[in-house]
Amino acid sequence: MITGRESQTKTLNELLTINKSSFVAVTGRRRVGKTYLIDTFYKKNISFRLTGIQNANKKEQLINFTNTLNKYSNLQLISPIKNWQEAFLYLKQYLETLNKRTKKVLFIDELPWITTYKSNFLQFLAHFWNDYLSKEKHFILVVCGSSTSWLTKKVINDKGGLHNRLTTTLNLKPFTLKETKNFFKSRKISLNHTEISKIYMAFGGIPYYLEQVKKGESATVAIERLCFSNDGMLKNEYDNLYKALFKNADNYEAIVEVLAKSKQGLTTKELILKSKVTSGGTFNRTLNDLLLTGFITELTPFERKKRGSLYRLNDEYSIFYHRFIKQNKRYTKGIWSQISTSQNYKIWTGYAFENLCFKHLESIKKTLGISGVYSQNYSLQVIANKEKNQQGFQIDLIIDRKDNVINLCEIKFYNAKFKIDKKYAETLRERKQHFIDYTKTKKQVFTTFITNYGVEKSNYGLEIMDVEILLGDLFNS
Repeated sequence: MITGRESQTKTLNELLTINKSSFVAVTGRRRVGKTYLIDTFYKKNISFRLTGIQNANKKEQLINFTNTLNKYSNLQLISPIKNWQEAFLYLKQYLETLNKRTKKVLFIDELPWITTYKSNFLQFLAHFWNDYLSKEKHFILVVCGSSTSWLTKKVINDKGGLHNRLTTTLNLKPFTLKETKNFFKSRKISLNHTEISKIYMAFGGIPYYLEQVKKGESATVAIERLCFSNDGMLKNEYDNLYKALFKNADNYEAIVEVLAKSKQGLTTKELILKSKVTSGGTFNRTLNDLLLTGFITELTPFERKKRGSLYRLNDEYSIFYHRFIKQNKRYTKGIWSQISTSQNYKIWTGYAFENLCFKHLESIKKTLGISGVYSQNYSLQVIANKEKNQQGFQIDLIIDRKDNVINLCEIKFYNAKFKIDKKYAETLRERKQHFIDYTKTKKQVFTTFITNYGVEKSNYGLEIMDVEILLGDLFNS
């Protein structure tokens, strides 16, 4: 059963009905469900399925191809195929024995692993598509791999034989909160919004991780079992996460580790200094790959150009690993219950809940009733400057709308209803005025609270808060 992925399954279904062959690239980070989607949806149509072997050489990949072709065909090749040109000739020979009345799916999974140094696999794959598959009407060629950056460069944006050959590209993103709730429901797991959000803030919306949660487990029990117990699946997942996606994984891990410790994000200059990744081409490639694969996001300061951008880690599991798992590898029962009473935990929940809100801006806009209004999202941190008589202040999230309104969002994750007292109300009032003075905006500015349990009703709260958004509202789209 496929949960979510409505747009992707609709596209895959349409490819079964059109009167020509199709070439599809499926991208998305490790464990997001790419292979499961194709295997499940095209279960009755797959006529050839090859999975690359990680860190294997050309000879080993060809042996794997030979064994796979033997499994699907009646060719029964005794000795391994010598090169990829010969491999595709044998594959064509097998495919020509199949009837043409129904669609036949050829699924090549973990394509980047197959394309070893000087193997020429991509060149022969391109020729196979251009010279044979595309001239027929009954094939669907699907290529897949966790390295989105590699697939983008080598296949999607290829300037050679694969240029403009793709019929469509499917990008699988982690589940939203709503999709996560539906995923649990499909597995007969009943959790309230708070419990789901706690799991999401630790694991993210990665289907394979969410699949490990057991029926009847609380968020606390699931997190401890999966992340801290000796046989916990997520305890050592990080060791393979970036190595499976990138060559020179140390550079990627260095940038991720630095960002995991930064709440507000870092500039390019700060990233180079703290990560010690060589500036220039190496750093730029690493940063762009992390952006492309969705592990980090670029935040543009309010009304600033790219030069002032901040980079922020938004992969929940990577953040959680560096905040808690890495330094707690020795397991003691009840460790997560103990950690979750610490100040470090409170700091993390604030950061993680901010990430949750950034990822669910469409739900926030829907709650605000502005789904159809164009908006841009920013963060803002102003450093105090005595010479300029400039007060320092910071705003978690700014929604700058084309309907002449700006929402200044205060994001709070608390263990009860959040209380606005006289002192905090004055702080918010001053911050709003500092923002107006600093930006010289003429737009209407609303103070907007996003909380998990809501804001306690009080005269100060009613006075200072214009809009209230609850955790449950993040589940609406």
